[in-house]
Amino acid sequence: MLKVLLAILTGLIGAALLHLIIILALPSFSERDAYSKVLGEGQPFRFHALGGRKDGIGLAKEDPFLEVAVCAFDLTEAPVRLSAGDGVPFWSLATFDAASNETFSINDRTSAGGMLDVIVATPVQATALRKAMPASLMQSIIVETAEPQGYAVLRVLSPQRSFRPMATQFLAGADCGLMAWQ
Repeated sequence: MLKVLLAILTGLIGAALLHLIIILALPSFSERDAYSKVLGEGQPFRFHALGGRKDGIGLAKEDPFLEVAVCAFDLTEAPVRLSAGDGVPFWSLATFDAASNETFSINDRTSAGGMLDVIVATPVQATALRKAMPASLMQSIIVETAEPQGYAVLRVLSPQRSFRPMATQFLAGADCGLMAWQ
């Protein structure tokens, strides 16, 4: 009977210590989420190219055949328009909410004419935009998201070193800005 009580007591003390360690470690883990890292890349509403960092700080570009840029946005004021030109063999775009849940993805094969033209809006903003759709936005893809904060990841295929300047130029010309509307 004494051994059973000792085992139960040891288990309770161990569980209490484990919970205490988890609670104390939680703040350091909560600051290392993807959204916080994207915010740390620079100002919101602007694509920031990721380099091949090895220092573990911020985001890193891990695939040598992709050039990657990220843009943080906040839809509280207005929708965000994500756009870029063409001239690269392949691009893809994914949008995520602040909890890093993917809300939308597209690539040049599924877009209108291979061009990147996406508007990210809250449901209320999207409804207002559809009611008074300007002719200049008729080809734009409107994406609704319930969460106002999020980020976009734009990837460009660069399979050989000779493609890199073209991919870098594509990312430099990409736009992630608030829309003037209403």
